[in-house]
Amino acid sequence: MLRLVTTARPIDLATWPRREHFEHYRDRVPCTYAVTVDVDVTEMAAALRASGRKTYVAQVWALASLVNRHAEFRTTLTADGAPATWDELHPMFTVLNPERETFAAVWAPFDADFGRFHDVAADLLATHRSATTFFPQDDVPANTFDVSSLPWTSFTGFTLQVAGGWDHFAPIFTLGRYTERDGRTVLPLAVQVHHAVADGFHTARLVNELQELASDPSWIS
Repeated sequence: MLRLVTTARPIDLATWPRREHFEHYRDRVPCTYAVTVDVDVTEMAAALRASGRKTYVAQVWALASLVNRHAEFRTTLTADGAPATWDELHPMFTVLNPERETFAAVWAPFDADFGRFHDVAADLLATHRSATTFFPQDDVPANTFDVSSLPWTSFTGFTLQVAGGWDHFAPIFTLGRYTERDGRTVLPLAVQVHHAVADGFHTARLVNELQELASDPSWIS
């Protein structure tokens, strides 16, 4: 797979509304936060069953489409340490090798067309299911964000403690096992965010927009 060319565009600090918050939560009180929510995916799950397309790939695409919708989740640093925004982020997601009980991390270029993305990502999952290295692809771009899945269990809370990760601004998503509740299908989702780039408002908006995609899965067909 060819590496995609992209640019991290420096942010104009003189006009950036978030400058004070960024400096506070990066330099004076560096912190991340995690939110775990339940997403009602009843309609999305039904649409996927009817389509024959892969649930995990659909979850990854939905998250990627929202990350690319909002600049705060595409924040990075330039080589000299100044805040910048990637033009686009591509999802990196896990695939389990069941024999070794280890996983590989693979990435797929984001495509706004779910069908095209699905075919590429599904092929990657099939190809690297037997991978014996952590990163089996030759060239991983810098502009990626992480998605992992725990389809073996549901959860009500999930956090990551990233040592020395105060300049890791891309969000990290963890998906859990579906549960059935009052006739509805529910997906647990944990979102880990750096407070320097996004507040609760921004994360809540992303979660609400994910719920909208799950409730109206016309994009699947």
